[in-house]
Amino acid sequence: MAQQVDARFERLRKMILQSGNESIMYEHWNSHVAEYRMERELDLSIVPGEILLANRVRAKLNSLKFTLTPDEGMIGRVLKPEYTPEEEKAAAEYFAASPWGCSEGQTGHAEPFYDDIFELGIEGLRRKIRNAGNENEMVYETFLIALDGFAGMIANAAEAARRSGNERIAAVCTKLTSAPPETFQEAIQLMWFIMLGIQIGDRAGLVGPGRIDRRLGGFYERDLAAGKITRAEACEYIALLYCFINALCGSGLAYAVMVGGDTVNDISYLALEALRLSRLVYPSVGICANASTPKDLKRLAVEIISEGLPNPAFFNDDVIRAGLRRYGVPEAECGNYINSTCVEITPCGASNVYVASPYFNLCGCLIETMKNHQDASDFETFLNLYLDRLSEKIRTAASDQNRIRLLRSARMRRPLQSIFTRDCIARGLDIESGGARYNWVECSFVGLANLVDSLQVIRHEVFEEKLLTMQELNSLCENDFRGREDLRLRFLNAHPKYGVASEEADSLIPLVIERLESECARYRFHPDRAHFIPGTFCWVMHQLLGSETEATPDGRRAKFPFADGAGPAQGREKLGPTAAVHSVCSWDHSGLIGGSAFNMKYNQALLKTPENREKLLALIDVFLAGGGFETQINVADNSQLKKAVEHPEDYADLVVRIGGYTDYFVKLSPEMQQELLLRTEYAEL
Repeated sequence: MAQQVDARFERLRKMILQSGNESIMYEHWNSHVAEYRMERELDLSIVPGEILLANRVRAKLNSLKFTLTPDEGMIGRVLKPEYTPEEEKAAAEYFAASPWGCSEGQTGHAEPFYDDIFELGIEGLRRKIRNAGNENEMVYETFLIALDGFAGMIANAAEAARRSGNERIAAVCTKLTSAPPETFQEAIQLMWFIMLGIQIGDRAGLVGPGRIDRRLGGFYERDLAAGKITRAEACEYIALLYCFINALCGSGLAYAVMVGGDTVNDISYLALEALRLSRLVYPSVGICANASTPKDLKRLAVEIISEGLPNPAFFNDDVIRAGLRRYGVPEAECGNYINSTCVEITPCGASNVYVASPYFNLCGCLIETMKNHQDASDFETFLNLYLDRLSEKIRTAASDQNRIRLLRSARMRRPLQSIFTRDCIARGLDIESGGARYNWVECSFVGLANLVDSLQVIRHEVFEEKLLTMQELNSLCENDFRGREDLRLRFLNAHPKYGVASEEADSLIPLVIERLESECARYRFHPDRAHFIPGTFCWVMHQLLGSETEATPDGRRAKFPFADGAGPAQGREKLGPTAAVHSVCSWDHSGLIGGSAFNMKYNQALLKTPENREKLLALIDVFLAGGGFETQINVADNSQLKKAVEHPEDYADLVVRIGGYTDYFVKLSPEMQQELLLRTEYAEL
């Protein structure tokens, strides 16, 4: 039986991998024909914009066509939109001129609020909307229109299942068009429909499963007790959900599942075990770890990582809870959060949070300061000039994000996501108009390790030992150290670096973190004076921003990627992983709810033995006990990565951890592949 399951999932995996880097989600976003056809039948002179946008959602969802194979125990894959080029062109021109809609700013990056529909079903949710008792009748009308489209989408899935001869799935879908789920299969099927409907209907990207042990645990336990499901069958359903995510969205992004924290049950373990069946890039599975987290759950994650699946990650529940309290989340809700995609944190089912908005180039700001303040009298003065320049960039960015918020409030609505976001129904407000409980903007600061290593060199070389002037150092960086490799190597090797547990180097981090936290705290956002919250995660921006930046005083060459996340720069953990952990844990991460990732890389052969896996688990526990925010681990050794560079066709499913997310190695840019190769590969534990 296990061989049959593996064979079924292998066929699904190959089908998904062979689709290339296409994203069906983006194809549906970019096609407006269904909405165009609908809109041509309306009298736009009398239809309010909010109603028009809701009708667009309904038209888009009603146009979706599903497909499934005998290998799939649920239905979830949608076909590409198929319209004539002439229709696509006409629709694109029409929508480009429409005053409604806005492409600026973030969408999605959240876990929907599943509880209402799991309890009430679509029909009960309709009654709740009708009986909400708020004066904003037009808002509720938009919710009902979107909900009709959602029900129509599920009916389309039922019809596709029926045409394929799968009456069991057809019956499940037909039931879900009105009634609440009662079984585990029905609940996880509905979970996927909610994710799919919001992402395509509302054009809200990266809406994920979230805390599935909390949302699905009760269904599973009841089914298990009644003999309606086995543990293996539940694992297959979860793996199918993972496959659907990968079939919808091309690589290079992120989807998140999180388990643990206050809730650990069998689904917590199955969420990890399902990765062995799917073995694809999505989702990451975060273990929300605290002192009560079972050792076996963390041990399972390490075991899966050792098998070459880097999807699991470890999040520090105590640090994140402390941060959420700082930003006003009530104590009772502080444990109900999700890493919304990579490592940024958002409260579950209640968020309209913009993440990574924007990214800041810490070293680019340093270069500007070096060019404009070559006469600084001492290091403290120079550091303050740098921090003041950084503060000005934060102020400008905050103003721009508020502009986007106001524009979106005037021109955009997302009625389906509003239904699945607290407290939009209770407030009678769309998510774009302030319906969500949490409307934070989370920005991210890239190149932290390169910054502090550069500041170390500036302090010693320019101000303390006076070996160079600021003008001379700036010239070296402008010219990428041409003809002065001796100086570059001195900067690189002769000064204490972040990542070797150097108190001198590590002490610079809090000075920077305290300033960016205090500066972000000065700003508030529409609609409810929402917080501006920093983070240090980078997605792929350490490579992109590095490629735009000249050489830096730490010895980094021009255009070379910055350090990723909160970890040391590539190759600088000279004293091994424990020293690197101590550096990363030497400062307070709790204010960085925008995300703070620490990557580790091990030779896969090192983790073959149970003894070494236990040592890695012990190191992870040291990281968590020390106050680290999040850590993730690559076990693809350099020899394997080099073979993948030379023969990408043989390594299509090789998944690696980047800067808070997972990606297929062969689909990375050549620069990112080299960045991964240059990370320190720990040879011992």
